Amino acid sequence: MNSSRLTAVHSAIDKINSEDPNKTQVNGLSQPNELLYGQYMTACLEQYFPQSNELVKIAVRAQHIKRWDLKRNEFDEGKAGYYQWRIAQGKFHAQLTKSLMLENGYDENEAELTACILRKEQLKTNENTQTLEDVACLVFLQYYFDAFAAKYTEANNEAKIIRIVQKTWGKMSDRGHEIALSLTLPDHLAALVGKALAE
Repeated sequence: MNSSRLTAVHSAIDKINSEDPNKTQVNGLSQPNELLYGQYMTACLEQYFPQSNELVKIAVRAQHIKRWDLKRNEFDEGKAGYYQWRIAQGKFHAQLTKSLMLENGYDENEAELTACILRKEQLKTNENTQTLEDVACLVFLQYYFDAFAAKYTEANNEAKIIRIVQKTWGKMSDRGHEIALSLTLPDHLAALVGKALAE
């Protein structure tokens, strides 16, 4: 059962993410991108990792909190600039979430442990961080892979899609792989995953 402080932090995260100026159409309704993403993340966690603790539940919901605030074009172009942006995003999400937790009854240790998860520290050795990464990868495959693949298919760059799938796969645990292989993807996406895993 969710605690009252978890409910309060989730509500605080959703309130911030509802301000996202970027929108996605879902069933004819315009939804703020990061609010929708947080809901996808929580639903995925509840479906596949139902025994996760409160800190993971918060980290999953806050994975992209206020993501629009730190823009990619504020960093250098190219791979190095991209990684700088991603690291800065992780630190930003972690600090903002930590503040919300401290405001809603969590102690410093709990808030900092959640911040560590959001900064993706100790991936592969910290079960909580790995769960967040697995959920993020699964949500990408379920909800965002189609648009991503279409973009690079149009650019005649299937190799880029294959590399991203391989990189995504490398971040996941054995349990994450098992779940990913159980997903029912459209045929063209399943074929791309098959190609990536065959190489």
